[in-house]
Amino acid sequence: MKIAVRSLAAVAAAATLVLAGCSDPGSGQQTGAAPASWPAQDTKLDGVTLTIWAAQNSNKTPDSVIAGFEKLTGAKVNVVTIPDPYEQGIQTKVATGDKPDLAFWQPTASMLTALNATTNLQSLDGAPWVDNYTGSLKDITGILDGTRYAALVTTPAVEGVYYNKEVFAQAGVTDLPKNWDEFIALGQKLKAAGVTPFFEMGGEKWATQWWVQVQLADAAKDGLWDRVNENKEKFTDPTIQGAISNYKQLIDDGLFNSDIKTATFVDQGNALLGGKAAMVMQVNSFFGQLQALADTDELNQKIGFFPISPSGNVGTFIPDQSNALVAFKTGDDKREAATRQLLSYWLGDGYADFVKAQNTVSLLSEVTTPDTVPLALQDVAKSLDSSVGSMQALAVANPDLYLNLADMIQGTKSPTEVAEATQAQFAQLAKAQGVKAFQ
Repeated sequence: MKIAVRSLAAVAAAATLVLAGCSDPGSGQQTGAAPASWPAQDTKLDGVTLTIWAAQNSNKTPDSVIAGFEKLTGAKVNVVTIPDPYEQGIQTKVATGDKPDLAFWQPTASMLTALNATTNLQSLDGAPWVDNYTGSLKDITGILDGTRYAALVTTPAVEGVYYNKEVFAQAGVTDLPKNWDEFIALGQKLKAAGVTPFFEMGGEKWATQWWVQVQLADAAKDGLWDRVNENKEKFTDPTIQGAISNYKQLIDDGLFNSDIKTATFVDQGNALLGGKAAMVMQVNSFFGQLQALADTDELNQKIGFFPISPSGNVGTFIPDQSNALVAFKTGDDKREAATRQLLSYWLGDGYADFVKAQNTVSLLSEVTTPDTVPLALQDVAKSLDSSVGSMQALAVANPDLYLNLADMIQGTKSPTEVAEATQAQFAQLAKAQGVKAFQ
């Protein structure tokens, strides 16, 4: 699965972390306190070894940074791959006292809470790179209760529409949809012309939730997830229930691929790139698959991106673990300082080489995005300034909405049952986390 969704087991681990934090009042660590210093990037670190925990899809991401940092400082940096499910594995390890110096981590408030950030993570307040973030990135994520705990290194994922430019051109589509109604009308026009409008990967399940979440963008701007967190609005109430029911109606109307129940992530990429479908509702990891299939010139020719919401072109952002890192409190002052130094280098002198090696959009005003980055990815990054947080970004817990929607696609749950099951699990997760409104 490409985007973290917290399971009950993961929340149990999180609860253990919270209890562990409460039982250690004499640790000497000031929760939420800013680090004492941010060492110069070239401070010598001979004899210092740092460890980074990474998932299988992010364990090569730091390679260029590590090479440059080791040469500059004399430090040694080891990357340890934590098997999937990554987030659950991390929480279990930390709950037993096993900590790295750094870890890739989803920088949302709920997932920082899952690590008991105030006890286990270093504050990154005062970090020298923060004011260099472009646009709204400084404040978009990585912060819990006013303290910064995560460092963004790549563009947060955005839920939106990837489309095949050639399919659009062949169907005479010259203007992109400006709101949800236009988006669905376009799908109906393409279907009437014999084109598969939308391709869904129901066989692998995890992307099903994007269709519901983008419909909630306007409501999210209006405080939907605050109300859900306060138990004042539920998944079974008209806003979220309506989005679920709308998704089911689009499927029933035949606007998706005929093999929706079994289609995979790979099938989805092949279908869009090959022109067998016009549009896909996805996040950034989908484009990574396309990059493995085609070069930048072909992608620029064939693939475009636009955000969508009920009233306009508002994106829904969903940072994942490959976008950011957190620094742990290990009790070793020298290593903790070296960890902050590594982050300063990553988002300092090492960042230009990093974005070049990753062929990704630069997050820093002082570093230019490489010309080789596909236009669609640049459009994704541009959409962030006007985007709104997803359920994963704004809710206090993230229930298995995607699994329930996959059941709906398979015909084993109705839209009403999807909402009921999701609400019941959300309440259970929120209660386990100690959220006041659910006690």
